[in-house]
Amino acid sequence: MKHVPTVRERDKDTILAAVRRFHPISRVGIHHLTRIRPATISLLVRELLREGMLKIAGHANNPTGRKQVLLEINEKSGCVIAVDFDEEFLDAALLDLHPRTVFQFREATMLSAGIDGLIGQIVGSIQKVIERSGKDREKIRGIGVGVPGLVNSREGSIIMSSTIEFWRNIKLKEILEKQFAITTLIENNSRTKASAECILGADELADEMIYVEYGKGIGSGIILHGKVLHGQRFSAGELGHTHILENGPACRCGSLGCLEAIAGVNALEAQLRKFVAEGGTSRCLEMAEGDLQRIDGWMVLKAARLGDKLSLAIVEDLAKHLGLALANLVNLFNPSVIVLDHRLEAAGPQFLDSIRRLVCMQALSHATENLNFRFGKLGSEVGILGAALLVTETVFEIPMLKPPRFIIEGVTPASARAMFDEVTKAALADSSPAAIH
Repeated sequence: MKHVPTVRERDKDTILAAVRRFHPISRVGIHHLTRIRPATISLLVRELLREGMLKIAGHANNPTGRKQVLLEINEKSGCVIAVDFDEEFLDAALLDLHPRTVFQFREATMLSAGIDGLIGQIVGSIQKVIERSGKDREKIRGIGVGVPGLVNSREGSIIMSSTIEFWRNIKLKEILEKQFAITTLIENNSRTKASAECILGADELADEMIYVEYGKGIGSGIILHGKVLHGQRFSAGELGHTHILENGPACRCGSLGCLEAIAGVNALEAQLRKFVAEGGTSRCLEMAEGDLQRIDGWMVLKAARLGDKLSLAIVEDLAKHLGLALANLVNLFNPSVIVLDHRLEAAGPQFLDSIRRLVCMQALSHATENLNFRFGKLGSEVGILGAALLVTETVFEIPMLKPPRFIIEGVTPASARAMFDEVTKAALADSSPAAIH
């Protein structure tokens, strides 16, 4: 939660937040939503129009009186830079404040050069966006970065990743802010994608939602009461490391039988290559132009949709294991919507039906009543949009007034008592007996 020192600044940000959510809206509408005094609204709206943060969207069709002026956010008044990457690709983009993508590019993630190479690639992608945009630094409201693995989003640091071994103990926010002098926010990209699908991908906001990211790793973004769940140590949503099979295959996290090791895209690839090497036939070999080493897990999903028997069997196992893991999440968190990574749609609509059937079979019937299932709607832009929302949601956040010192500095009861005793002693030492009495 951001903080401001005055009521005026809070009211100004509250007006922006109301216009963003309920646009187009009149000053009267803002008053009904916020209960800020009409005179104050008029004054602050004029100021926001002059600053270019708001623009006039037309006039209302009110039946009596003067036609009310309708307002909306001027999404061109600023921009954000977004970066999202996983083990395969890095995407970088410039977006307006909606956010909508102005331009975007993709390149293979650079893993061969270790930490320095990957950080250099992130820095280089941001520099490329800045240079291509030609924007003044003042127009760039922030940089949002979605990354794989465990992330301390409060500090903007990387804790670890099970899919990129060297990606651990990195103060990425500090590195990027030192390089660009632009406010930067870092978050796990399962959570950023969950936010994007919730805010931009849904027909209406789903306050209780689970988003499943699928690839070499399997993650989930859990949204409860409209807020993303992080957990005490920022590890909430690590679906890929839930235990599925006793004495199952080894996982890169160090455990055995994890969902990721059994059903991640690498596991699909390994299973199909093994079956083909043992004499099985599959359309995947045709897709790979006869080269067994070129077969990957994404081909397995596509071949299953085309009716390839070997691929279908592997994808049925994927649905069984993923469905079981999701049934546990449904019992724990009782979501209204489950959104599957759009890349899983490559397996065909029957895959979603299988997941739905398995979840409804395994989870409590009360929890699955009115539970909706869908694939992600935002396609390959979901990561970029989610990273951009890190910034825009902060820009348009309704702030609190500046909190007291004990909140800002994280003062504990014990340290407060020590501080009080020290101040009291100093006061007594500096005061005369007459002053004390």
